[in-house]
Amino acid sequence: MLRALLGLILFLGVATSVTAAERHVPAQTGALATAIAGALPGDVLTLAPGQHNGPVTLDQAITLDGQGAATIDADGTGSVITITGSDITVRGLTLTGSGSDHDAIDSGVQITRTAARVLVEDNDILGNLYGVDVHGPKQATVRGNRIVGRTDHHMNSRGNGVYVWNAPGTVIEDNDIRLGRDGIFVNASNDGIFRRNLMRDLRFAVHYMYANNSEVSGNISIGNTLGFALMFSNRITVHNNLSLADRSHGLMLNYANNADIRGNLVRGGTEKCTFIYNAHRNLIYDNRFEGCEIGIHFTAGSERNAITGNAFLGNRTQVKYVGTKHVEWSHDGRGNYWSDHPAFDLDGDGIADASFRPNDLMDHILWSQPAASLLMGAPAVQLIRWGQKHFPASLPGGVLDSAPLMRPVIVTVPDAIAAMEARAMATARNRKTDDEQFDPLARH
Repeated sequence: MLRALLGLILFLGVATSVTAAERHVPAQTGALATAIAGALPGDVLTLAPGQHNGPVTLDQAITLDGQGAATIDADGTGSVITITGSDITVRGLTLTGSGSDHDAIDSGVQITRTAARVLVEDNDILGNLYGVDVHGPKQATVRGNRIVGRTDHHMNSRGNGVYVWNAPGTVIEDNDIRLGRDGIFVNASNDGIFRRNLMRDLRFAVHYMYANNSEVSGNISIGNTLGFALMFSNRITVHNNLSLADRSHGLMLNYANNADIRGNLVRGGTEKCTFIYNAHRNLIYDNRFEGCEIGIHFTAGSERNAITGNAFLGNRTQVKYVGTKHVEWSHDGRGNYWSDHPAFDLDGDGIADASFRPNDLMDHILWSQPAASLLMGAPAVQLIRWGQKHFPASLPGGVLDSAPLMRPVIVTVPDAIAAMEARAMATARNRKTDDEQFDPLARH
């Protein structure tokens, strides 16, 4: 009996593999729906060049391949493709024409919680409310897509390029995302990888909430309102990202703890390169913060963070530390590089011979009483600053770097990306977006 049962299982497996086939789908009304209904697990549906009718639902292990020449248009109804099954691939298609229902999360591709091991790659996902909605599946991959959102609503009323909710093991990589609201919005989803994505003309490039044990690496944010907003999350790896000409903040840590933040470049932001708000036990090292109004704004009791090996270059205010404690910004004898520190290194060990304090009493007064800036040139103010420089015991609490570096860390920007940065900065001088004035801690 057992032998017969095993034989039957083997026969069925062979039969399935034999009948699975490549099936060509003509660009005719109803042809795609008919082909999907008649497909067998393992089939590859190759769509002919031209326009095909959507929306469609995929509920079994098949591949849709447009070979870069086929379009599926949902004509304003629902999601263009809804995926409810597992081991499904959507490749080489142009997907457009989703509906406009935020409650239903109308998308170019919607992957539901019943799915697993879905691959969405090398598609043009254009003009939909959301680009890809990864809503509860396991081990979904969204790779190499060009996602362009809509502009027919205010930015905060648009959908996200990629929305990930409760989808452990998700990989979002090598996508080009523009317009819409946020490039990648992650909510209540752990163990994800978000790498090598290019994001432009958005509110937030990456918006992270309640997403633990995840990786954000090698991404590029250009000309967005905010680059990387990492909130209410633990044990995130944030490596080698670029935030270029983002208008508000490049990197924001809000209740983010035990993160490893290394090798990132934030350059040319109009407000803050980095904003650290109530974030604890983070390792922030070998990053470069350049050309912002404030290099790092450190506030709300953020404690036990190791800040070392970073470069602060040409920021109008290198550090804004709102607190009265004395905070050491060196670790194991290695501090940070400060472009405004007139340092010497007589023994040639790469460490400045004198410590550095980026702020003094007058900075604290100016932060609480901005009108006092009218007195900055007064002799009394200069006398106070001279006295604090020569008698450090009179300084208030604040940041002290006991081992400043003599050379800054270098983060290379490819020429093509630098050209995009230059265009974004030129555009920003002449543009006001509908959310230009916003509180990143009040709007999520």
